[in-house]
Parts: sequence; structure tokens; C-alpha cells
Amino acid sequence: MTSEQEKVHRASQLRLMWWKFKRHRLALVSAIFLAVLYGMIVIAEFLAPYNLHTRNTEFIHAPPQGIHLFHEGEFVGPFTYGRTMSLDMENLRRVYTDDTSDIQRIRFFCSGDSYRFWGLVDGSFHLFCPAEDGELFLLGTDRLGRDMLSRILYGARISLTIGLLGIAFSFVLGIVIGGIAGYYGGKVDLVVQRVIEVLQSIPSIPLWLALAAIMPVTWSPILVYLGITIILGLLDWTGLARAVRSKLFALREEDYVLAAQLMGARARRIIGRHLVPGFMSHLIATATISIPGMILGETALSFLGLGLRPPITSWGILLTEARDVSAIAFYPWLLLPTVPVILVILAFNFMGDGMRDAADPYK
Repeated sequence: MTSEQEKVHRASQLRLMWWKFKRHRLALVSAIFLAVLYGMIVIAEFLAPYNLHTRNTEFIHAPPQGIHLFHEGEFVGPFTYGRTMSLDMENLRRVYTDDTSDIQRIRFFCSGDSYRFWGLVDGSFHLFCPAEDGELFLLGTDRLGRDMLSRILYGARISLTIGLLGIAFSFVLGIVIGGIAGYYGGKVDLVVQRVIEVLQSIPSIPLWLALAAIMPVTWSPILVYLGITIILGLLDWTGLARAVRSKLFALREEDYVLAAQLMGARARRIIGRHLVPGFMSHLIATATISIPGMILGETALSFLGLGLRPPITSWGILLTEARDVSAIAFYPWLLLPTVPVILVILAFNFMGDGMRDAADPYK
């Protein structure tokens, strides 16, 4: 036996999965991208050039600014040009033009808008800021003059965490209910399967709308956030429960399960300590693929006005600005929050495919 073969034979299941996952280049890149993104939401206040609620009334619906390095052939460093505003009375809109005589250097690691870091600690330190008495709108502004880049960074914190919390809730439900159905079988399995079939037969969007609409308008933003998370989790556990059930049907007849029963182990211990860990890697891969559905669900509900409500900001809430066709025609940058949604959904799908292939012992 060569050293490489011995290394494979001695490797743990987790290490073997990691080696297989690394060979899936697209999944590995997606995992790195998601790790960076989740790291960014931890320090969103530091990364955003403006506070979430800062309004620049002189720059309402301002288009994105370009970053320049050279001015008239001379290297200046990262800067933007100042802007002048005029009114287009024919289309009733503001028109912004660059003033090339007004050079506004971008400041880095600077003091800017004040904020409360995670609502706990006051701060005003930012990665980059506009020039003194200048403006910096790299992705434009909305109808209230709020910076789109800052709001997208703040909204990522809600949209990304709601997917993780929702899948964690459905993960527990799927393992518990699917485990009971697969281990006991018989009438218990029959009842569980009928409940799953009823839930899966109901169209998702109308059911989301109905459950979201019953939440009282007097609830605080935090309660609404928790309510949306629970709704998404309650409606997504069925697929995972069926996966757990089918696995337990195949494993419950194994000799080690019979040995555990003869030693007096309870059903809860057998399921939790002996059966479920045997295919936990497969469950994690399945759950990862389900996270995009959670994010899209929250985005759809918030876009329709039945999900999260201000002052909480998510990508779905940002997209409510783009519900008007005329607004999209005049201010297309209002659709920019769709870009991170698409990238995150694709990244989770690619990473989930890689994890599923890595967890499959036949590949």
C-alpha cells in the first residue's frame, strides 16, 4: 500500500468529503463567495459609506457615480466628480451632470456618518467616505436620497440571516417528524405522509401571503422578522422530512439498531445517536440547497408588502421601490438589489450541488 492509499484509508469521512468537495471548483468558489458575504454583514456598518437612514435631499434619484483615477492625464487617486442638478420639465425628473472642475477624493478609513454597531455600540468609523462636503453614491440613490449601496449592505444582513434561521427551524422539524415517521412506520408514518402531501399540494406563494397577512400590523419589526422566519421554516420542512424518513426505513433494520434496542436504548436515542448521524452530511447538503428558497420567499413577501416592514431593511424591501414601471424606466439602478439576490441564489445552489456530490459515497 502506497502512502497516498494509506492516507485515504486512514482519513475520516469528513476529510474525504472535503477532498471531494475541493475538486468541485465552482462549488468551492461559491463557498468562498458566501463566506466573504456573511463576513461582510457582520461589519455592514463599517463597510457602508452612509448610515442606513441618512437622507441627501439634494440628490434624490441620483444615478450611480463613476470612480476615476486620472484627471486630465494626471494621476489623482480614487475620486468622483461633483454634480450639478437641473430639472427636466418635459419628463418631470431631475437631471444630474458631472462637474469636471469639482474633484472629490474618496477618503479611506475615515470618520463619517454615526451609527450604532449592531444596535449596541456607537461608532462613526467607515472603510471609505465621501470627500468633505461632497457626495459618494456608487450605486445611486432612492426616492428619499438614501444611498443604495449602503442600504444593500444593511439589507444583506436581514436577507441572508433569515435564510439560515429559517432552514435551521425547518431542519429541526424535518429531522424530528421524518425520524418519527421512518422509525415507527405504520399509522404514524401514514399520518405524517398525508400531512406532508396536503402541505405540498398548496401553492407556496398564496400560502405565504395568507400566513404573512395574519400577522398584526402592531407587531414590532423584530416580531415580524421572527414571524416571517417561522413561516418560511414551517413550509419548508416537508422535503427534508421525507428524505429522513426514506433513510430511516433503510437503516432501521440494520443489526446495530437491533443491538441498541436489545440493550434497552430508547427510540429517541437510537434515532438521534445512531441513525441520523449516519447520513447527516446528506441532510446538510439538502438543507443548503433549500436556503435559496427561504431567501426568495422573504424577498417575494417583502416586495409584495406583506413581509418585513420598515425600519427593517432587506433586499425585498429595497425592491419595492422598483414596483412602478415608470420608476424603472427613469431610474433603472433601483433594480440593483436583484443582483446580490441572483448571485447568492446561484452560489448556494452551486455549493449545495458540490456538497451533495461530496456526501454521496457512490461518487
